[in-house]
Amino acid sequence: MQEFWVSYILPAVFIVGKILLLVVPLIVCVALLTLMERKVIAAMQLRKGPNIVGPFGLLQPFADGLKLMFKETLLPTHADKIVFIIAPMLTFMLALLGWAVIPMSDGWVIANINVGVLYLFAISSLSVYGIIMAGWASNSKYAFLGAIRSAAQMVSYEVSIGFVIVTVLLMVGSLNLSDIVNAQKGGVAHWHIFSLLFPMFIIFFVSALAETNRHPFDLPEAEGELVAGYNVEYSSMIFALFFLGEYANMILMSGMTSVLFLGGWWSPVDTPFFNAIPGLVWFIAKILLMLYVFIWVRATLPRYRYDQLMRLGWKVFLPISLLWVVLISAYVVYFQPGAS
Repeated sequence: MQEFWVSYILPAVFIVGKILLLVVPLIVCVALLTLMERKVIAAMQLRKGPNIVGPFGLLQPFADGLKLMFKETLLPTHADKIVFIIAPMLTFMLALLGWAVIPMSDGWVIANINVGVLYLFAISSLSVYGIIMAGWASNSKYAFLGAIRSAAQMVSYEVSIGFVIVTVLLMVGSLNLSDIVNAQKGGVAHWHIFSLLFPMFIIFFVSALAETNRHPFDLPEAEGELVAGYNVEYSSMIFALFFLGEYANMILMSGMTSVLFLGGWWSPVDTPFFNAIPGLVWFIAKILLMLYVFIWVRATLPRYRYDQLMRLGWKVFLPISLLWVVLISAYVVYFQPGAS
């Protein structure tokens, strides 16, 4: 019996504890990100933003969540009710599952697998299904059109993101995300953003905006022509799950940007003073910086037309990322023969 506990129960408890240690703070951060967005945009527009509920309005996201929990859930009469309810749950869960392979500090990752990048590819490819299921199950032409828009948009920019990540893999020579971070050790001069991969950083970030349906690429939710897009028939907490999934995806994309281009948990200056600061602090700081840019872009740029969106993805980003794969491959073969 003791051997059973040591061999099976204790490892299972340890793994569940690690998952809860990640997921619970992440859900709280998703709620606080909604407050951060409202505060930052308010500051840019010379407004106060939320400032009533709690000190400095810090409890506003929890008040909003409580309100949504007590609202009535309305299901369309002719909707496929099972798929209708599963769709927002799938969107939110996939945004959390991606964090299983993201290294937040040296040795602190739930699953340090050697094919972590392929795992992220799989999760990001599945994320489109939640929106398609929502549009189809709603039995509404507006919701269905919004879902089709989103499917085309997300698939288009996943191609560019894929080739961008391939260039990073070529430079590092590993599919393991921890190896990618360790390859950038030694300060900002060794970060991929300040190397031949800088154009790929730009393409990755803009594609991440499109992948998460954020401004200026929030066309699936265009309220002007589609009333609200794929979620028009949703209400109460299942309505909120779509937005929680969107914000969780923003944090995930910011984490991926940090890992691939900004040195992950490594400090920007390779000195004993900065290296003494825990790696988790640097990782969180870089995520916050990228989230601020997400919000900054929303407050600054107008929405693209749909033809402009597709042209940018297929006629600009795809050829450039393909060209960069060839250039980086040549660079690795001829100038870094040991890496190849």
